[in-house]
Amino acid sequence: MKNRSGLLVICLGLAACQGSNPYVATSNPLPPAPPQAASTFDRSAYPAAPRDYGRYRSWAWLNGHLPPGTAWADSEQVAEAVSNALDQRGLRPLHDNRPADLLVSADLHLETRLRQVQDDYGYGGGYYGGGYNHYGSGYGMYNTVPVIRTYQVQVVVVVRVDLFDASTGQPVWSASAETSNQGNQSERADAIREAVEKAMSAYPPG
Repeated sequence: MKNRSGLLVICLGLAACQGSNPYVATSNPLPPAPPQAASTFDRSAYPAAPRDYGRYRSWAWLNGHLPPGTAWADSEQVAEAVSNALDQRGLRPLHDNRPADLLVSADLHLETRLRQVQDDYGYGGGYYGGGYNHYGSGYGMYNTVPVIRTYQVQVVVVVRVDLFDASTGQPVWSASAETSNQGNQSERADAIREAVEKAMSAYPPG
């Protein structure tokens, strides 16, 4: 009897599932496109075209200002190093009123870094005892204790040699490099040239 009752409940449930669905799907038509849609080009929907660095042939300083000088090196030294590096890459400076292809800025400043050095200092110890007829033997040991010393040093960092597209103002390339601040005036000038050349070594990219 119980089995018949259970079967009856299942049949009633299936009959209910096969009934009509009271929910009816409806949809509204899409609104018409605005008139300007046919003539509007969405650039954000497409990847940017690769930049043609070969079309850049001339340059001028950004805002007409030379790189700022420091107590370590004057403005003319930095400007000369950057100008020589650009010249080696086929970029010529403009000194008249014609528009340049690139605008250039450069910066030089001292930056402090932390350095660590490990020194090994030794210590020793031992015991010696007398034996028969005051002759004896002893033993000793020797070991090292590492000591870490941290100190500050200053390096010269040529930061963000920046190139901007003169027609759009958009940045197109930048790099940085560093060099030691040791040496006399002549050695510092050589260090600046080496650092700028290192920074510009990746131009033009790829």
